[in-house]
Amino acid sequence: MNIDYTVTALMFPAIPLLMSVYSNRFHSLSILIRQLHDEHVYEKHIPPEWKKQFINLSGRITLLRWTILFAAFGFLFNMLTVFALYLDEVFLARIIFGSCCLSMIISILFFIREIHISTNALRLHMSDMDVNLD
Repeated sequence: MNIDYTVTALMFPAIPLLMSVYSNRFHSLSILIRQLHDEHVYEKHIPPEWKKQFINLSGRITLLRWTILFAAFGFLFNMLTVFALYLDEVFLARIIFGSCCLSMIISILFFIREIHISTNALRLHMSDMDVNLD
């Protein structure tokens, strides 16, 4: 495979867009956690299902941290690919670009797992309603 600047340019719009999606998800989750914290600490309102919710939220935060970290590595590797091409180090650029793609794949897999856990959290949250969830 020939690698040049156009190959790395394909990743430039995708990576920041994904990182923006991840950051927005993280921000929404942090708002939810702060609201639950305030209810728990200040209002002493502690429904029985909250322990499961807190465990779930903690896991989601961890997954999102890894998701964002691997996306950041993907962006870094993409920039390093451009730099290696600038230095005319084509073999090194190929290896670094492969690392970029691998980082983005791992990031997306973590995100898919986080979405799965999030969906289960919503089902748990709706479990006390008289609704058919299937």
